[in-house]
Amino acid sequence: MKLNEQQIERLYQFTRQHYVEWYDLQTELVDHLANAIEEQWQQNPKLTFEDALQIEFKKFGVFGFMDVVEKRQIALGKQYNKLVWSHFKDFFSIPKIIGTFTAIAFLFVAMQKFPFAHIVIITLFIIISLISFIGIITLSRKNKKQAKISGKKWLYKDIIFGFSSFGGFSYLPLQIGLQLHDKIEINMISSIIISITVVSILLFNYIILKIIPSKAEQYLKETYPEYELANTL
Repeated sequence: MKLNEQQIERLYQFTRQHYVEWYDLQTELVDHLANAIEEQWQQNPKLTFEDALQIEFKKFGVFGFMDVVEKRQIALGKQYNKLVWSHFKDFFSIPKIIGTFTAIAFLFVAMQKFPFAHIVIITLFIIISLISFIGIITLSRKNKKQAKISGKKWLYKDIIFGFSSFGGFSYLPLQIGLQLHDKIEINMISSIIISITVVSILLFNYIILKIIPSKAEQYLKETYPEYELANTL
């Protein structure tokens, strides 16, 4: 016996009732539950749909679907982090490496020449932090608006648009700036370290706030074969 459309929709409703808000995870769980219920019916055709559903749900343990959600978040988080690093490494390959090292060299020279370089650097860290914070809020709002229109949320899309482990990265420049306040001794070593740090943070922010979101549709289609179809329904 196969599940009908009403029963499939009931499974989607069931996952939402148990705090699974992402369509991709809902679909994964619905497929698992549907197959498990059909297997139960092969052994016991008299078993009701709701009873079979409750039997399967109990197999997930005390925390229900939360373990599944957590594991999927970790897996997609790692996938996103690899994506960020791959873009970052691109800036250290030809021809982008020329621009990267030019920016580092420019900051290094400026710190060596300018008598109040530490003030400029701290100000720059604060500005970067503010831009990062505003950028993440903007992306988050854009994502929520799109989810409201489509009626579907996707976990990887949430990660791309600001809910990743890199989300806290927006506060890093401010923390560095505060730690360095009145503690910077401008010499060749510190100038090199600070120049590399500033440029790296700028690159990470550009990747997180601009490059990856601009290619989000491509990455989502690669991750979810059903993504394009689901968003046209």
